[in-house]
Amino acid sequence: MFPTLERALRITAAIAAAGVLATAPAAAQTGAKPAAGAAAASADAGAPLTAEAAAVKKQVEQKFPGAPVKGVLKSPYFGLYEVQFDDQLIYTDAKVSYVLVGSVYDATTKQNLTEDRLRKLNRVAWDSLPLDLAIKRVKGSGARKLVVFSDADCPFCARLEKELKGVDDVTVYTFLYPIDQLHPDAARKSKIIWCAPDRLKAWDDFYASGKLPDNKGDCETPIATLQTLGQKLKVNATPTLVFADGSIVPGALPRDRLEAELLKAAAESGAAAPAKK
Repeated sequence: MFPTLERALRITAAIAAAGVLATAPAAAQTGAKPAAGAAAASADAGAPLTAEAAAVKKQVEQKFPGAPVKGVLKSPYFGLYEVQFDDQLIYTDAKVSYVLVGSVYDATTKQNLTEDRLRKLNRVAWDSLPLDLAIKRVKGSGARKLVVFSDADCPFCARLEKELKGVDDVTVYTFLYPIDQLHPDAARKSKIIWCAPDRLKAWDDFYASGKLPDNKGDCETPIATLQTLGQKLKVNATPTLVFADGSIVPGALPRDRLEAELLKAAAESGAAAPAKK
């Protein structure tokens, strides 16, 4: 399913749960609301609502009870207001007579403006991530930062590992994140890899040959803690990437997209760009 369609169906389901007829089945959504401090505020999220936005918020909450509104802002599109429900956006008019569920695109650049906006609203506070619970790899200067939620048996994670081989000057923090429903043996493999004397080598060897270290995987592991974190951040697929600016991007991105996202994140977070060679 296309990501934009999935988001639309999820918010449609939220509206349906509030008593409005949905026209399509909802995609399943896992995870809970991020804990306090887990999500970084966007540039305008903390600003007080204008009188008009406050009025829109009140009407939305009255018409869709049970669907908590996180924020309302006048959008630059068609005179509509952007309304954020949890990690979804909808658009409505000033009187909340109509609701638009879907994405707004820039016709010239073909950029998904709704997706970009959500990405900014749902950024993670990088400093809140438990990087000490990751398998750490430093490449080159290691100046750029990237967190990867990865499942040992996920084929798309294997694809991402291949793409990352061509990316330099980056520190990659891999969070072991087995998804039992999809890969029942991934948790066992993750524990064995974590319990190896050299976790990074064990991870590389596993992806190179499928070979696991010789241990029972009975040491203390961070897997349960990372699964709780992933649920709070709504990580429901692997790989899921978190860049240094706190933006979350799911999927095995190709190398050129990885480079572009790392460059953008470095600029947003104020991190130093890698030196030219």
